[in-house]
Amino acid sequence: MGRFTLKCLKCGSEYGQQYRLTCDNDDSLLRADYHEKKLELRAQPGIGRFHSWLPIQEELTTEAGPITYKSEALARELGLANLYIGFSGYWPEKGAFIKTCSFKELEAHPTMQLLKETGGKAIVLASAGNTGRAFAHVSALTGIDAYIVVPESGIRKLWLPEEPTDSIHLIKMAPGNDYTDAINLAGRLAKLPGMVPEGGARNVARREGMGTVMLDAAVTIGKMPEHYFQAVGSGTGGIAAWEAALRLRADGRFGDRLPKLQLTQNLPFVPMYRAWQAGRREIIPELDMKDAKRQIEETYASVLTNRAPPYAVTGGLYDALVDTDGTMYAVTKEEALEAKAFFESLEGIDILPPSAVAAAALLKAVEAGNVGKDDVILLNIAGGGFERLKEDLTPFPIKPVATAENPDVPLEELVI
Repeated sequence: MGRFTLKCLKCGSEYGQQYRLTCDNDDSLLRADYHEKKLELRAQPGIGRFHSWLPIQEELTTEAGPITYKSEALARELGLANLYIGFSGYWPEKGAFIKTCSFKELEAHPTMQLLKETGGKAIVLASAGNTGRAFAHVSALTGIDAYIVVPESGIRKLWLPEEPTDSIHLIKMAPGNDYTDAINLAGRLAKLPGMVPEGGARNVARREGMGTVMLDAAVTIGKMPEHYFQAVGSGTGGIAAWEAALRLRADGRFGDRLPKLQLTQNLPFVPMYRAWQAGRREIIPELDMKDAKRQIEETYASVLTNRAPPYAVTGGLYDALVDTDGTMYAVTKEEALEAKAFFESLEGIDILPPSAVAAAALLKAVEAGNVGKDDVILLNIAGGGFERLKEDLTPFPIKPVATAENPDVPLEELVI
């Protein structure tokens, strides 16, 4: 007896417990329907506590997990009575032990566990940096092979808190290629025998791992927050927060009002923001991401630059925003850097660029009166503590095993 079934949100087709990314009939996202309808916390550290709503059989025993704490200094400066920080990173003083310093690690642990349980041998993924680092780390811990394709801009983000292992196969894109080119090459690699695509937003295990940020907040606060702030590149984290909130509402103990998704992109590359502002379900490339490669190069938080986000798909970000009465922001590099310095000086921990973008959106929302001073607010600081980590550990760079000139390079040229 499996712990869950996968359901297609468009046609209702059901599939048993398996590593599956798509429905046989349409392009809708699949969603896990768990047999456990109430969240029963397990006696595990990290995300293993939330086993009720993770699509795996075996309980995870990793220390990596989100933490939620009530802000004092930042909240006081902003005049907010109930500001909570969801922190995914390394901050041992607060009980945060994500050694890759990003909430992408919350995706990697359940995905690799599901791969193992369903007989998969090797996973293939593209990354702008943080996802690749997370999957490389879990590959090093488990010995499961990971083939990671990264644009040149992401290579410096590929480090590990331990010595890299032979199970990690890092492929670097030559200069002039971006994240979408990496995605296209990874898609070709994933078709090779024995390879499984990681799947991005279509990977239920990834979404459930990220959704634990919302679960941890609800358990800590005692109810769901009224507002949820996060920076988005693909929007998968926003979808994950929405899905977790739907389960919490059905549980019955955490309130019946879904948190309002307050999501943000980083100018100049803001295709989902532009489509949402125009009231469109579809992203129109010539309107929403004209001159995309140049815009991407100019974007401060480069990990937020996905040219093919799951926005319009059934169960995707557009649906999540509509269902939660959500909104989107666009912030500049200057606003993000200002918010980063502001947050770090008040909260006492360093944060990664996407977190700075999210913090900038919160500042905008307060200024615009989009949140009430007594509202319960969750700010997802989706990565941080790298400077703090370096006090305790020495990051090891991961060396590429091959360089790809373009996404159409003959696969036999990649000595992997």
